Amino acid sequence: MKNNNFPKLHNATWPGIVGKGDRSEPIISFDTLLEMTAAAEVDGIKFDGIDIGLFDPHVPVDSSDDDLKRLRDKVAAYGLDIGSLVAPIWPPSGGSAMGSKEDRARFVEQVRKACRVGQRLRELGIRPHGIVRIDSATSPESWAKDPAANTQLIASTFREACDVAADYGERLAAEGEICWGGMHSWRAMADTLAAVNRPNIGFQADMSHTFLYLLGYNSPEDRILPADFDWKDREALTAGLRQLTQALRPWTVDFHVAQNDGTVHGAGSHDKTGRHCLATDPNGKLNIPVDAGNWLRDEQGQLTKAFRHICWDGCMFPNAVMTQAKTWNDILAAMIAVRAQHGWQE
Repeated sequence: MKNNNFPKLHNATWPGIVGKGDRSEPIISFDTLLEMTAAAEVDGIKFDGIDIGLFDPHVPVDSSDDDLKRLRDKVAAYGLDIGSLVAPIWPPSGGSAMGSKEDRARFVEQVRKACRVGQRLRELGIRPHGIVRIDSATSPESWAKDPAANTQLIASTFREACDVAADYGERLAAEGEICWGGMHSWRAMADTLAAVNRPNIGFQADMSHTFLYLLGYNSPEDRILPADFDWKDREALTAGLRQLTQALRPWTVDFHVAQNDGTVHGAGSHDKTGRHCLATDPNGKLNIPVDAGNWLRDEQGQLTKAFRHICWDGCMFPNAVMTQAKTWNDILAAMIAVRAQHGWQE
């Protein structure tokens, strides 16, 4: 229904940083992304909030209390909330979740800092819901040298991170992206989450990233669709999506709406990862509102209501695309369509 008001609709700000800088295109400022998000409107409906990456130059994880109050005032002035946060757990400030004792300690400390920010933003009244996102900060190649031992090491680090997060009343979500070891296939991701065995960790499903779990780019033995898959076979694609989501939906606590064209793309530490396409990309393989239902509804077709907001994540787009009003209106329209089919009223 078009008048559903949950889940809330958020836009992500980290695509202004991910894949930018370092001889690439300039970083898009937080203020610019905030303005573009607030300006988007479709049939009188606007974005409800933003999800934030806690890294320079947008919102540093070491932000002071005064910094966070200024952030609250700035975001609130646009009529937006803050939702999920990304913890900057990567080297050099962080470390690999299956690295040395020192690496793992830095990882957990970065999670602690991110959870402090999350708790404070909740106290300031600007963050009514959301998780703190993490990944393993290690490559599939490194993980594959000893899968069993490395899964247990990652799980041990994640358990420490969960215990720290619990002190701040926060939940963690592991990002389902094929460039992270121990998270690079649907089976590896499920195994890692099961090994962590903590109540305050779950899965972050991104429609673009998780789509590549079907194709087994970094784990051919776990691919669900055959190598010569015919993209015109919608029935088989739907069956594959159902198999995938049945395995990971029970873990899912955060959800990104996105599109994928069945290829990989990336830069730097995000090499060989899901290609985020524009919502209107003619090469997109997903029927966004229909396929989102595999994550938002259970096997009986009932709404899970597992999270209070959904977010659009579109990394690696050129700045010329990201600074067009039409881009954000098209994205917002796609998210409205998802909520119309799989949302609810409160």
